[in-house]
Amino acid sequence: MLDHLAFETPKPTVIAGAKEDWELVIGMEVHAQVSSKAKLFSGASTQFGAEPNSNVAFVDAAMPGMLPVINEFCVEQAVRTGLGLKAQINLFSAFDRKNYFYPDQPPGYQISQLYHPIVGEGEIIVDMAPGVARRVRVERIHLEQDAGKSIHDMDPNMSFVDLNRAGVALMEIVSRPDIRGPEEAAAYVTKLRQILRYLGTCDGNMQNGNLRADVNVSVCRPGQYEKYMETQDFSHLGTRCEIKNMNSMRFIQAAIDYEARRQIAIVEDGGEVVQETRLYDPDKNETRSMRSKEEAHDYRYFPCPDLLPLEIEQDWVDGIAETLPELPDEKKARFVKDFGLSEYDASVLTADTTNASFFEEVVAVAGDGKGAANWVINELFGRLKKDDRDIADSPISPARLGQIVALIKKGDISGKIGKDVFDIAYTQDRDPEEIVETEGMKQVTDTGAIEAAVDEVIAANPDQVEKAKQNPKLAGWFVGQVMKATGGKANPKAVNEIVAAKLGL
Repeated sequence: MLDHLAFETPKPTVIAGAKEDWELVIGMEVHAQVSSKAKLFSGASTQFGAEPNSNVAFVDAAMPGMLPVINEFCVEQAVRTGLGLKAQINLFSAFDRKNYFYPDQPPGYQISQLYHPIVGEGEIIVDMAPGVARRVRVERIHLEQDAGKSIHDMDPNMSFVDLNRAGVALMEIVSRPDIRGPEEAAAYVTKLRQILRYLGTCDGNMQNGNLRADVNVSVCRPGQYEKYMETQDFSHLGTRCEIKNMNSMRFIQAAIDYEARRQIAIVEDGGEVVQETRLYDPDKNETRSMRSKEEAHDYRYFPCPDLLPLEIEQDWVDGIAETLPELPDEKKARFVKDFGLSEYDASVLTADTTNASFFEEVVAVAGDGKGAANWVINELFGRLKKDDRDIADSPISPARLGQIVALIKKGDISGKIGKDVFDIAYTQDRDPEEIVETEGMKQVTDTGAIEAAVDEVIAANPDQVEKAKQNPKLAGWFVGQVMKATGGKANPKAVNEIVAAKLGL
């Protein structure tokens, strides 16, 4: 299904330092909140925007004697995600305790998966240009619980803690260091979010913190990355720094660019980059140190004594696989093949499942894939953007938009009249066929009537006739006059043919 794509070898972003050129190497750790009504180890709600500390079970608050109980649906969602990324599903996985203190993490540890993750190696196809893509390897996906939220702006002397997020299920999706530039990093997160939304395993809402990325950035001299790929020896790459909790594509790109230049300046000045965790300040467009980067042993990982290992059956995994929806790459390839769409149009229409479904409903009525794509992308999307509306709230239904395209295809109305019909249907919630009939907008296809209109225009403009015979391009003036005289209802193709015949062109 992906035969239409040309896979490129990643081309690194080259940054010129003061002394020499450098290349970027980027790896991503994306935290995606599992779409589930309950948390990973408790039945507490995951509803966003609830009153502080209202979605907290005893186990989330780490009350003495409380034990976690695995949410099977969250496990299913992780498996579904792995299948969507063509990854290895591990039938045996286990949870570990990751020990560190935060005020908004009551137990003093996080339950995660280090040694035996639920999902192994997979891949994401990143779209770089129409018909051009790159593969980014996914190292693993593991399940873990989120922490709560510290609030520092409610009192000048005190901080508050909201535990509503504590215990919410996260999938940490870890890539290999295959990403070579800021734009590719943003494209990777965009594609990952798109797949998760198609699968229904994460809503991808970055504004609410439901999808956030930790970006690992390092720089190396040209040729060193190729050595790493040959040997998988990280010593060929520069020291990496992690930029924490990025929740904007634009900020991801800006932060990577700043951090790369910061590291280059340090190395070229004779210093050494310190491995650390940093935060990005969008107001100052800079990264700043948050803490030294810990290694796994710093967290004193050990198997969680309160949870048995997960052992799942292959039949269960196969059953989940059978329920997977058509994913973005496959849907885009089908739109190109079945409807004759361009790569660009197919990409726009498959960017979101709602867009794709709306388009297919339009096609079902219109019977014209290219025409439907043109009207959905240009007319509908343009109008919705102007009105600050979402396609789910479109005032015109797919069936009615399909009727307009069908009327144009049949020749009952012209494309120009179609825009007028669209405007009425969009603003007045009226049936397109009824609009055409009651408003007298049906296209004139009677060649006799069109010929009479042409004769009138020619007779009234003898000077223009002579000019058109000298310069055939001026025939368009006559076409315009005939269309004006018929209120735009004359069939444009017939008008062009009759004008050319009458002028002897």
